Amino acid sequence: MSEQPTHEEAAVVEDVDTSLPLFHRTVRPEWIDYNGHMSEAFYVLVFGYATDAMMIETGLHAGYRESTGCSLYTAESHLRYLREVAAGSHLAVRTRLLGVDAKKARFCHELYVVGAPDDVPEPEAVPVATTELLALHVDQRAGRTAPFPDSVRERLASLVEPAPAWAGRSIAEVPAVR
Repeated sequence: MSEQPTHEEAAVVEDVDTSLPLFHRTVRPEWIDYNGHMSEAFYVLVFGYATDAMMIETGLHAGYRESTGCSLYTAESHLRYLREVAAGSHLAVRTRLLGVDAKKARFCHELYVVGAPDDVPEPEAVPVATTELLALHVDQRAGRTAPFPDSVRERLASLVEPAPAWAGRSIAEVPAVR
């Protein structure tokens, strides 16, 4: 199975509190670091694939990118590692659109460990990691941001939901020791 989500994988809608499907992966042995848990780089990889799945679901798929020359570029992200994840763990990523304007989209992902490959997180489940992202709609041919087509912006706007309490935070200051 390809790591990157296919259109068919992204189009399966789960019964959760969002209009976007859950994205699933299983932690591979090579994702485990010298501390015995999933290495930080692979959280980014899984979240990146969840973003790809969100793009497919909202019409920003390969055909769109090819025909328009436009894509989403991540301009900013904030990732929180909350709990360790072991090899073989089954992962489910919940994606929420938090806001959209003419050229930008703000969204977040919450990563959960679930019991089986296609399981839905329990309502009381706590994420093992979260990330919040700001993405720009970029015309790759022109090399600058460009407005979303109305149909894409409207689709994104229809999916906007309230931000979780953890979103919008920054990294805490640490005083310099001299």
